[in-house]
Amino acid sequence: MDKGDLEVSARRTVFQGYFRMDEWRLRHRLFEGGWSAEVTRECLERGHAVAVLPYDPVRDEVVLIEQFRVGAAASAPSPNWDGAPPSPWLIEIVAGIVEDGEQPHEVAARETLEECGRELLALKPITSYLVTPGCSSETLKLYLGRVDATDAGGIHGLDHEHEDIRVFAVPAEDAFRMVANGTVNNGTAIITLQWLQLNHKAVRREWSA
Repeated sequence: MDKGDLEVSARRTVFQGYFRMDEWRLRHRLFEGGWSAEVTRECLERGHAVAVLPYDPVRDEVVLIEQFRVGAAASAPSPNWDGAPPSPWLIEIVAGIVEDGEQPHEVAARETLEECGRELLALKPITSYLVTPGCSSETLKLYLGRVDATDAGGIHGLDHEHEDIRVFAVPAEDAFRMVANGTVNNGTAIITLQWLQLNHKAVRREWSA
């Protein structure tokens, strides 16, 4: 199926705050034939974003960040969901929204400098994916970014965006273990770190040459 199999009868913004929420009234073709009844769905409009895993192939270190996330603070276990609630402070990778007139590689360079104080020396595409297509329009491009991790650390981010970002570098193998033991528990960081784990030797050979 493609977009020709979708009919949108109405679309309106029902909330505009830090994020925007649109209400869609639509129907679509069914796999068994014919059309669905009209349904109403809300969609969080997030647009396109970029995320970068900063990696130093010489030191074999990745640069990670830690910051507060309201979604993690709102998450809580339920009777059918085992485990303790997550910490509101998540270990993540660099990320940012693609603004009007920007290219993804420009966002990657800007955010790497703003969020972890590293200059982007090279950029390698990993993949792109829809983050939560059941309720959001956000599409994310993932990259591996070559950096010099020497002395990486400190507190970074933009004050006017209320960013409070702790930066730290760890050996790549330690970061892989952080995924395995659940210390890293968000999809963007997990995907990029597992990609690096699968391509670790090849990337080191290419970027250390």
